[in-house]
Parts: sequence; structure tokens; C-alpha cells
Amino acid sequence: MNILLIGSGGREHALAWAISASAECDRLYAAPGNPGMEECAVCAAVDPVDHAAVVAFCRQNDIDFVVVGPEAPLVAGLIDDLSKAGIKAFGPTKAAAALEGSKGYTKDLCREFDIPTAEYRRFTDAASARAYITERGAPIVVKADGLAAGKGVVVAMTLDEALAAVDAIFAGSVGAAGHEVVVEDYLDGEEASFFALCDGTTAIPLISAQDHKRAFDGDKGPNTGGMGAYSPAPIMTPAMEEQVMETIIRPTVRAMAARGTPFKGVLFAGLMITGKGPQLIEYNVRFGDPETQVIMPRLRSDLLPALLASADGLLSTISLRWKPDAALCVVMATMGYPGNFERGSEIRDLAKAASLDDVLVFHAGTRRSGDRILANGGRVLGVTATGKTVKEAQARAYEAVDLVDWPEGFCRRDIGWRAIRKG
Repeated sequence: MNILLIGSGGREHALAWAISASAECDRLYAAPGNPGMEECAVCAAVDPVDHAAVVAFCRQNDIDFVVVGPEAPLVAGLIDDLSKAGIKAFGPTKAAAALEGSKGYTKDLCREFDIPTAEYRRFTDAASARAYITERGAPIVVKADGLAAGKGVVVAMTLDEALAAVDAIFAGSVGAAGHEVVVEDYLDGEEASFFALCDGTTAIPLISAQDHKRAFDGDKGPNTGGMGAYSPAPIMTPAMEEQVMETIIRPTVRAMAARGTPFKGVLFAGLMITGKGPQLIEYNVRFGDPETQVIMPRLRSDLLPALLASADGLLSTISLRWKPDAALCVVMATMGYPGNFERGSEIRDLAKAASLDDVLVFHAGTRRSGDRILANGGRVLGVTATGKTVKEAQARAYEAVDLVDWPEGFCRRDIGWRAIRKG
């Protein structure tokens, strides 16, 4: 098969690495891809925003199957346009992608179908939101309704912080994503990421992971898109995973089908494991980043048939096998991220880091300039290692990180601390 993978980040590099190893993959293209993906795919200068150009590329290159990585093309309806053109693709329709495209939509679905989540209210003006927050008190969570590239959520520990977040969002800090605000109660517990492949009626679980959102060691500093991840997450025991499937994932699949918008693709549930059990924080409708970078190295099965089965409604025929090893990813970011940062600094000795046993270096925000690799974003690399334990994978990942010559970059030095503390 000829496969087209849409995207250019670390998640897509990890997916490309897995798909390219499939016995069913004859040729893999990535649009637009990145320098790291050049080792396993042909990168094509196609803009995913231009759906007509994507369709034209598929026809010109005899593409049999398209895998869409990022959320923005899914929310914009790329799957719908590919389907209209007769091109098979992995991912939800525009209507089903509302699970990520609108936080209010997901909260309303949870309320209607008794899916456990925090109490909430939706607001279209700052005054009403401020009044509600003042009444509820802090800590409290303020979210922009739409896609905000990971920058639309404020976990406010004080009333002033919450009120300032409302004012900033309605003032345009996250653009059109802030036309509406969702305010929800603060949930106390431990976060985990849980993934399930869905084909509209059937859902099968993938493995768990846990990421690190804060920029600095000790979970300090501003929220980011993710500074690292590890798998498995110890808190996600087999019993907890089944509880999540029974109370959150399967009810969501049934709810979407009942609404006439069946969900196909991957459901990424951001969870808070509380004293009352798992609660849904939010849904994403694509693989996580950097969670994909630790899930793919643990997959023993061929990924591609599972993605095809999701698109074809045949997941009931699929059984996935996983390696017992742990995996850990350290994100290397440009100094200043998630605030202002400069692009263009050179990154050296990537091959030296990748040459270590059981280490993979996934590119995220890089570009090529001749023989040089330059930083071209905030989160730039995902240095991933596997080991018999999270502690072993952590040691191996940081050994590789220390081989990368990039003075303008930084990373957290405590990825995996929660799992290691638990032993």
C-alpha cells in the first residue's frame, strides 16, 4: 500500500517510524514531514490546510490510505473531503472531531450520557463567567472552548488568577478559540493519558501513558504541550483501565453513534484519577504528543492493520500485543518555550545520541539547512528510550540527551519521577 501521513511533529515521526515497519506499507509519504521523518518516509511539500492539494497529491501518487496526525485538519474536515474523493483515511469526521474542537460540546455530551467529569458551566461573556467563578471560589479551571494549541487551559489556584484568565481569553489571548469559555471545578488526583482505537461501534484499548505538562522540574512553571512522557502509567492498573473503558470510552462511542456522528479514529482521554474513580478532563481526537513517542516503541503488533480496521469498521477482528518494557521520552525544547523563543539554532550530534541501544530520537520542531539540523519550534526533539523499568528507560534517555550538542535547548531532568517514586 501507498500511505500518506499528514503532519510534521514528534507524534507524526513516531507514527511514521511504526507505519514504515509494516509489512503492508510499500511506500510512505509525509506531508509536510520533518528532517527526522526523511529516514522512513518521502517528505512532500503539501499544506494540510489545503484539502484540495491533499486530494490531488493522493491521486497523483496512488495513495491507498491517509493517516491524519494533528487535530487541526481533523476539526477542519479533512477526513470528510478525503472520503468525498473516495480516499480511505484514518481519523474522525468534522462532526465527530467536535469532541476536541469544542470543550463545551464534550462537557454537554458527558452530562447527557452520564460520563464522569467535573461540574461545569459555559459562558459567552466575561461578566457572567467572573460572577460564577467568584461564587464557586478557587482552585478552579478556566478553558477556552476551541483549539488553542495547548494554551487555552488555566488551572487557577487563586481567584485572581481565574478572573485574569477569563479576561485574557475574552480579550483575544487565544484568538477565535476563546469565543466561549468553559469553567469547571478543580479535580484533585493524578493525571493519566488513555488511548483507544474506535471504528464507530467497537473500541479497543491501547496502553496508558503519563505526560508532564509543566515546563520545569518538580512540575513547576507554565503549562506546555508536554515536556516528556512515560509508559506504562502505574496508576492505570488493569482494573482501572477496564473501569475507564466501561464508564468513559464505551459510553462515548455509544453516545456519538446515537447522535448520528459515529467516532472513528483514536480517542485520547485525558483523565484525572480521583478518590471517586476516573474522571474525564478532556478528549483529544488524535494520538497524543509526546505520548505517541512512548506508545509506539512498546507496540509489538503491526500498527497499520489496526488503523485500517478502524477506518473499515473491523476493529472487532484486531488484537494488539505489547512489549513488557517501559518507555520514556524527554522533550528537548528551545530556551524560552512556552513563551518567546528564537528559531534557527543548530543542533549537533543527533546521530551520536540515536546510536545508543534502545534509543530513538524523534524530531518535532526541526528543519534542514544543507547538512545542518536547525531548531524550528518550541518543542524540538523527543529523545525516547526503552528499558525493563521506567527508571532504566529514564537513565538511558538522559544519557542520550546529554550527547546532543544544543546549547540553546533545555529539558526537564525529572521525567518519570512519579513512577520511579512508586517503585
